Amino acid sequence: MSLPTQRVNLLLHGLCSTPDELLSVNGVLSRAGLRVQNMMIPGYSFDPSKTRQEATSHESWIQSVIEEVRAIRAQGMGVNLIGLSAGVTVALGVALQIPKEIDQLILLSTPLIIDGWNIPFYHFLLPLALYTPVGALWRYKESSPYGVKNERIRQWIERELVQRRVSQAGASVLEVAHLREHDRLRRAVMRNLPGQGLPNVMIIHAKEDEVAGLSNVKWLEERWQGGEVQTLLLDNSYHMITIDNDRAQVCAEILKCVSQEH
Repeated sequence: MSLPTQRVNLLLHGLCSTPDELLSVNGVLSRAGLRVQNMMIPGYSFDPSKTRQEATSHESWIQSVIEEVRAIRAQGMGVNLIGLSAGVTVALGVALQIPKEIDQLILLSTPLIIDGWNIPFYHFLLPLALYTPVGALWRYKESSPYGVKNERIRQWIERELVQRRVSQAGASVLEVAHLREHDRLRRAVMRNLPGQGLPNVMIIHAKEDEVAGLSNVKWLEERWQGGEVQTLLLDNSYHMITIDNDRAQVCAEILKCVSQEH
């Protein structure tokens, strides 16, 4: 059987958000003549037609991506998964199930261990909100710094959240159901790594990530089995590295990584 001569770069945005989070990556890869496709996942992606977002199971998120991967491969093309934030968790969940059908993983701001500098000391109580009736009426509201170190971009995000309920940094509010399903997926991924025969992976992470610290990078590096691991640490961004100060470097490194494979 002949190997695919082209690959589709499938972009996976963050939790309850939109492909706008990865516009910078999409633009750079598209201008270079590479195939790019945004993944919208029912019950995971932000739906502007709904007043309140409704989550589906994390298993259905994974299945949606697997079906898309297989549809692409049925056309004779390979697949790279490029995930940002919770999109990383989804990408890892897919790769653990179908490792031989993924050619390359690019993980941007991995949130398996939630230990960034802006996580409150009472974060350990989060399971009470996610898994008990205590949190039935609770919703997580995004607040400054919105994952962004650049103050000008931060101000623009604040305006977008007021006007549209969503911005390039994600939705203004996250429902408990979305957070609970991502937590379940995160735990499942951590239980199942290391996997066997995993593809090559590039890990890009900000040193000052306020959500997920550098412990995530070390954790992945120690457990990755199969493909080659490349790591890039950024000096001047927070969690949303595709829109923050280092976005040009992020896009350039992704372009270099996926261009080498064609």
